[in-house]
Amino acid sequence: MSRDDDKRLAAEAAAAEIVSGMIVGLGTGSTAAWLIAHLGERVAAGLDITAVATSRATERVARAAGIRVVALDDLSDIDLAIDGVDEIDGDLRAIKGAGGAMLREKIVASAARRMIAIADGSKRVERLGAAPVPVEVLPLARGFVAARIESLGGAATLRRHDDRSYRTDQDNVVLDCAFGTEIDSVALAGQLAAIPGVLGHGLFLREIDSAYIASDGVITRLDRTR
Repeated sequence: MSRDDDKRLAAEAAAAEIVSGMIVGLGTGSTAAWLIAHLGERVAAGLDITAVATSRATERVARAAGIRVVALDDLSDIDLAIDGVDEIDGDLRAIKGAGGAMLREKIVASAARRMIAIADGSKRVERLGAAPVPVEVLPLARGFVAARIESLGGAATLRRHDDRSYRTDQDNVVLDCAFGTEIDSVALAGQLAAIPGVLGHGLFLREIDSAYIASDGVITRLDRTR
């Protein structure tokens, strides 16, 4: 069974929690794309939901699938958010942001009554940190923020696309920051948030309530212990 098969299985397992009348936050990335495709089929079959997208790309795909999408500006809360992860540990702490949407994703996750992570088994880790932590930065603060991150023990690399600096949907730049697996993720999240010019980061330490992780066709559900 391929990794894409596992992504699809995890997405469909999480989607089973969606019922008509819900406002649903839709994530960004390859695993979330399987979710959107599945929801499009269910909407065509009569599922009545409203969606909030975590990126312009997700909004375009969701609308093309026939899903009604509204702006987050008009909402104060969301029933359920479902999104992929770059890494996730057994305590449902995660790194997100490879798709560049971590700021919007964190807003949607924080606004949601519940957040579910979906992933294939390659994303499950013992300790966070093998994947870089993406940090969204106001462009004029790029050099200053990079130096502060390096003072915290990280190596900050400017994300690039088509030979130019990558820009988020908010027209900000992203620093992909390698810290290694010995990081204290809780302390690091606070340190990053305190740097002037940092607008958001990819450490999701408390937002995820449950996860569906599929590995070789076997789905495991994890739930946060409150």
